[in-house]
Amino acid sequence: MTTGIIFDIRKYSIHDGPGIRTTIFFKGCPLNCWWCHNPESQASLVEIMYRENRCIRCGACLEICTRGALSWDTDLIILDKEKCDLCGDCADICYTEARQMVGQEMTISQAMAEIERDIAFYDQSGGGVTLSGGEPLLQQDFLHALLQACKEKEIHTVLDTCGFAPWEILDRVRGYVDLFLYDLKLMEDAKHRQFTGVSNKLILKNLQVLSSHGHHIILRLPVIPGINDDDDNVRHIAVFAAALPHLDGIDILPYHRIGLDKYSRLNMDYKLPEISSPSSDKIAAIAQTLREFGLPVKTGD
Repeated sequence: MTTGIIFDIRKYSIHDGPGIRTTIFFKGCPLNCWWCHNPESQASLVEIMYRENRCIRCGACLEICTRGALSWDTDLIILDKEKCDLCGDCADICYTEARQMVGQEMTISQAMAEIERDIAFYDQSGGGVTLSGGEPLLQQDFLHALLQACKEKEIHTVLDTCGFAPWEILDRVRGYVDLFLYDLKLMEDAKHRQFTGVSNKLILKNLQVLSSHGHHIILRLPVIPGINDDDDNVRHIAVFAAALPHLDGIDILPYHRIGLDKYSRLNMDYKLPEISSPSSDKIAAIAQTLREFGLPVKTGD
């Protein structure tokens, strides 16, 4: 039975494609973007998130842990990841939900049950399902099967992707995708490696091939001050995008700090603590530059 690891399902989403949508978030990503606002999406395996401000120090989690992975450190309960087997007992017993499991294994039937509950909203609004992440292409078998199941129900499908995968995987699923939301961050390969951990060559090549096949594609440009908002990068993106055979438009997504607290909950370091959101004037200037190349541009959150 084909299964996947999902870390969130959001109902009534209006920012992940047309209409009202159900967004399924796949766990695991090949990139390690410095500004990632979903750090829980990066690891492929299930994790435990700890919200210290919710913890009442009752000790119930220590008592139930058979692996000895939890212990006191002054007035805090800390986790030894080497001993933890991710059984989930500590999260199940936690009265305040200070400890939560991030990620769950789902079958196609379970995922479709969540999706089909909202078919009436899709039909009324022109919405559907968006498969996001993390990176859905990392779980290609589950992705392929879920897309097939959606098309059998005539549900509109959107794939939100960074594009970093062998073309064979994209080729396998693209026939079941109605719209691609395709991330485009940095055009200079060295900077892309520095701030995401991977080269952008495969990403750009896949985008060109997808576009040549006439797929509906909206580029998503996250604007990160001091990293990719310079005029040279924006113009390089504009030249590249304008040369694509088929493109529906570009969405500009201003950087925000909404996910900052998640890093401490997962015991992860955040690499951009001092960066603030770009100004509205900066976003407007970037949009104007892109429009000068004849590109349809939308600004948003």
